[in-house]
Amino acid sequence: MNVNGIIAEYNPFHNGHQYHMESARARNGADYTVIVMSGNFVQRGAPALLDKFDRARMALSCGADLVLELPTYYSTSSAEYFATGAVTLLDKLGVVTHLCFGSECGETEVLAQIARILLDEPEDFKQSLQNFMRQGYTYPIARTEALLRCAPALSAYKDILSKSNNILGIEYLKCMLRRDSSIIPDTTPRVGSDYRDKRMGINQSSALAIRQAIFSKQDADFLRKQMPESAYQVMSQAIREDRYLDNDDLSNILHHKLLAEREDGFTQYLDVSDALSDRICNNLYQFESYRGFCDLLKTKDMTYVRISRCLLHILLNIRKDRLKHYKTMDYIPYARVLGFRKSATPLMSAIKENSSIPLVTKLPDAEKTLYANAKSVLQEELCINELYYSTMSIKTRCPMNSECSMPLVILE
Repeated sequence: MNVNGIIAEYNPFHNGHQYHMESARARNGADYTVIVMSGNFVQRGAPALLDKFDRARMALSCGADLVLELPTYYSTSSAEYFATGAVTLLDKLGVVTHLCFGSECGETEVLAQIARILLDEPEDFKQSLQNFMRQGYTYPIARTEALLRCAPALSAYKDILSKSNNILGIEYLKCMLRRDSSIIPDTTPRVGSDYRDKRMGINQSSALAIRQAIFSKQDADFLRKQMPESAYQVMSQAIREDRYLDNDDLSNILHHKLLAEREDGFTQYLDVSDALSDRICNNLYQFESYRGFCDLLKTKDMTYVRISRCLLHILLNIRKDRLKHYKTMDYIPYARVLGFRKSATPLMSAIKENSSIPLVTKLPDAEKTLYANAKSVLQEELCINELYYSTMSIKTRCPMNSECSMPLVILE
């Protein structure tokens, strides 16, 4: 059995995602495709446009066989922890044969060579890195220069570490090496930056263009051209019901939390430095909106996205000490199913036989199948998701549903 694993946000699902899924299936002769998908909050430090069940439905209707949830501690983290959480989850299933991801480089072996150097940190690399840092280079530039000194053959790829998807791909490979995983890496080149190019649709600009079109109330014909029809139907229904979120929908609750905790500062939260904590406290009375505060706080050394991610960590109580605790459990203690196709029953059976972690399909049953630490992780995740659904309830003026009552997405 060949099983492709794909790590994704699908925020939202579009033509390029379908191209990636189909081309990887054909290339690897995959019998099934398993998606590890960010839940209700995503890596750019924002709530997902649509909730995780709607996005799981999009993926399943467009060819995925099983969608699993990437816990929020990883889905909202830097490339290293995002990759570690997702790859660890796929690896622990015991059935995934290929990890399929997009990269600007498009050459698996080149990315793997860089991953090995960055993971092993040979002495010549470490010395070069220190020398460049002493000369005043920023860390990203110093790392690239040290890499080229250590492996001159990579000179043709000197810009490789300046591309976000290359960086993420390298982190996937580093995690696979650390785990001595048997999963085979498989990268698809991102062939452009124009969101109208269906071939490169795994490029984030496509998802960004769709989100911007929705928030600007752009003509529906534009959206229909960017998305598979089944995904578009899910999206259009959500638009009709005003059932989608953006950072600014969290503005009031974020401002209240920042005001309530300013006396103690915010350095207990993941990725928040002393300098950023001080900057937050010093600018609180200039807060007008989530986005506006990110713009106010950003500096030449700290991007908008990184600020947004830090603010989301504060809002969701994502703490440094809890991530350390997650590490002691080897990051992922269970696999939460969001949806599957009925035709994937053999895949589900194979996972149950081979997985080193329990497969959670019904939340009430998790009490019986999870050990104490794993249950605490799941409860923390459910608590985080309540903020998403309460915000959606306020926006739509509809009653808030408990996640425990939300059914899995099951398609024929």
